[in-house]
Amino acid sequence: MGQQHSEISDKIRKFIESQKIFFVATATKNSRINLSPKGMNSFKVVNKNRVLWLNVTGSSNETAAHVQTDNRMTVMFCAFEGPPLILRLYGKASVIHHNDPQWPKLLSGFDPLPGARQIFDLNVEMVQTSCGEAVPYYQYEGERNHLNEWAEKKGKQGIEQYWRNKNQTSIDGIPTHIVEKNL
Repeated sequence: MGQQHSEISDKIRKFIESQKIFFVATATKNSRINLSPKGMNSFKVVNKNRVLWLNVTGSSNETAAHVQTDNRMTVMFCAFEGPPLILRLYGKASVIHHNDPQWPKLLSGFDPLPGARQIFDLNVEMVQTSCGEAVPYYQYEGERNHLNEWAEKKGKQGIEQYWRNKNQTSIDGIPTHIVEKNL
């Protein structure tokens, strides 16, 4: 059933590009495991072993804290329509902040998203597919605009204050470096 690959094939790339949701998992040796659903057209395949994900401001900043301590990341996609499939990308990630030299160039590859706070750059070491036959069908109805509206209403200064107040450490107290690397 399951198959492992060393790179993202054209067929897998097309599958990724057709998905509306993906899930990101990270952890450190001593932290809770963080698993988050993501969307908003924020995921890009760069090449057969590299993907980027534009992260927007949210209630916590677990992924950034984890990746800067232990850079393992797993990204999962699953087919909710069409033929069944579960796809996992395993690799090592780095966090690109606003003040990093590559931020402007990498950000230009995404549609603008209000509240953008980091880009995760994942070096894909293994691609795993499995059947997905137990995943139910779901129908895509559209994007939720609540987070974009919230970020637009807050504005740049409001978002930066939110980072200071809510995004500087993980729930386990691991620093995210968001203030010193973004402001």
